[in-house]
Amino acid sequence: MLQSADEVKQAIRDDPSMMIILSTAAELELPDWWICAGFIRSKIWDIQHGLKTPPADIDVIYFDPLNPDEREEKKLEKTLNEKQPSYPWSVKNQARMHLVNGTAPYTSSEDAISRFPETAAALGVKLDKNKNLVLTAPHGLEDALLMKVRPTPFFLETPALHDVYNKRIRKKNWQKRWEKIKIEDAPSLL
Repeated sequence: MLQSADEVKQAIRDDPSMMIILSTAAELELPDWWICAGFIRSKIWDIQHGLKTPPADIDVIYFDPLNPDEREEKKLEKTLNEKQPSYPWSVKNQARMHLVNGTAPYTSSEDAISRFPETAAALGVKLDKNKNLVLTAPHGLEDALLMKVRPTPFFLETPALHDVYNKRIRKKNWQKRWEKIKIEDAPSLL
């Protein structure tokens, strides 16, 4: 059972596939880049459940306000697919994602991660220039480690997003794979 950030980082270091993914993303040398969300959450939940499941997607995010063109993201995805075609890459520049999500502009990738729907997925990991693992968890790691799913403060404080969160949780159906997780709904607007 994982209990700390150091243990999570060690679990990632011990997973050759995750390290290949991180090393491949690092080669792009993107500004303020992270691999986030399910990449880390799923690893934690797999360990807590004694499972080993392949990643559903590899969410690479970065923050480049000087080039917010979606076509650049597609080029980067193509590059990653050429380098490592066996992984489901997704690349998004957080400098433009506020337009897609209908929110105020993000100030950084970590700001964007803090506004993800669930605290257990509001996580990011990357390699620094010295190839050290760096982990970010704007709302802490506790929910992911305790297998608790609840809305981030941004989703909780934005009533218009409550139903978005609740529908997303039902659609994801995480309890089918990870039966020990506990899910907290956002308050209903009804």
